[in-house]
Amino acid sequence: MQSASEMAERLLAGDRAALARSISWAENADPRYPGLLGSIYPRVGKAWRIGITGPPGAGKSTLTNALVAHLRERGETVGILAIDPSSPFSGGALLGDRIRMEERTADPGVYIRSMASRKSHGGLARAATDACDVMDAFGFSTILMETVGVGQSEYDVVAAADTVVVVMCPGAGDGIQAMKAGILEVADVLVVNKSDLDGADRLALDLEDAVRMRDIRRPRDLAASARWAPPVVSTSATGAGDGIDALLEAVDAHRAWLEAADLEASRRHRRVDQVRRVVGERLEEELWGPRGKREQAETLLGNSKTPYDVAEEILNSVLESRTGAGPDAGDRTSTPGDASR
Repeated sequence: MQSASEMAERLLAGDRAALARSISWAENADPRYPGLLGSIYPRVGKAWRIGITGPPGAGKSTLTNALVAHLRERGETVGILAIDPSSPFSGGALLGDRIRMEERTADPGVYIRSMASRKSHGGLARAATDACDVMDAFGFSTILMETVGVGQSEYDVVAAADTVVVVMCPGAGDGIQAMKAGILEVADVLVVNKSDLDGADRLALDLEDAVRMRDIRRPRDLAASARWAPPVVSTSATGAGDGIDALLEAVDAHRAWLEAADLEASRRHRRVDQVRRVVGERLEEELWGPRGKREQAETLLGNSKTPYDVAEEILNSVLESRTGAGPDAGDRTSTPGDASR
């Protein structure tokens, strides 16, 4: 069995097999992954991470493929993390239009990894962020994270990006209308793809109006000293790739704005969210995993206690097992031995 330090050495030396294996460790919550991350963490933070999300059928995969071509033309290396739903019957990822990106696999400056959403052990956002950390340390200058849908888990994934691109297209009906209130909270760039279709101009105008009228400080702006108004870019990713240059200009403009505002504070803000997810997953596993508190909860509920009473009792028992004292023990001075628990 390969150790974390050995894997880190191979990864940082540019070994693509080690890259693939390291991402598998991240995806499967391998117990060696934290040690691996500790070894490679000084190299994390150089890549620019772009999240690409939007409703199914918006043309995200075609747009991603066009973006990769333009990024490669200007000399950037690109890591792609494609989040796929998994078939409840076969367990396989539904790749769809991503077959179009197969031509990129022969390019040494491009790496493509699909992650099946239902098969990631623990939270999808945690697994995706860890996978991007691995690609970042490997040395890619740009990382693209593409999701299939627009659910909460997909938003959690792209929220870990430096720049979030939300892709829409005309003719998607009520789904687009329902999204408008929420997309402005995560979008840094809004894209109207398939701009040659009827209704594209109307959709672009509607989004521009929504940006002007929604005078809010978004959660993504909390770490910055100013507000960013998401630009609306029209593209047609097929054929000549109309609008891709304008899209990259919008991404570059957002990067320049964020670097001038406070890039490090913005990234710290997102890292705190990552810590929150890791803590939540660890507690979830401890409380409800194979050796967790489910049996205790069932027993206590059988004693006519309310769910709130049971939750309080279980939390108190966890605190006692961790500190050796109950919740009323007050401020307890920790010792070096406590830190290892």
